[in-house]
Amino acid sequence: MSYPEPRYLGENGEISAVHRPAETPPDLVRGANHTHYLATHAGTGGEFGLYRLDMGPRAPGPSTHFHRTISESFFVLSGSVRLYDGERWATRGAGDFLYVPAGGLHAFKNDSDEPASMLMLFSPGAPREEYFERVAEMAQRGGQEFADFLVRHDSYFVAEEEAGAVRK
Repeated sequence: MSYPEPRYLGENGEISAVHRPAETPPDLVRGANHTHYLATHAGTGGEFGLYRLDMGPRAPGPSTHFHRTISESFFVLSGSVRLYDGERWATRGAGDFLYVPAGGLHAFKNDSDEPASMLMLFSPGAPREEYFERVAEMAQRGGQEFADFLVRHDSYFVAEEEAGAVRK
């Protein structure tokens, strides 16, 4: 294994770190769910996107889907999160991690009576903020406009029975 080609060509390093204090309010509040934009694609130069999702009790998540251009990883910080890994749903708790490569079927939700929190990492970084902010509105509109929105945001949803057929 070798390291990637250098991207910083200076000799002495530079002051360029970005700090986000823990008390920073969430960037998006939708019902009982709070999304914190910890590191966006814009802030990382497209390297990755890191988001914290604080879910209220019984919070639904996206149904089974996959991405063609990005991987997605989940790290449970607190509570219980139901994660679908393309084969089965499993309840995961603090410290559990799930990596889903591009093309991997996945979904998540909080079906417990307690709040839950997790980190979501997208790599490479993609402009996910518009997706998070507008998906509910676009789903209500439906039709071709919603279909185009999903494709623009690299989100391809499949029915549970289709996901099961992929496994066979």
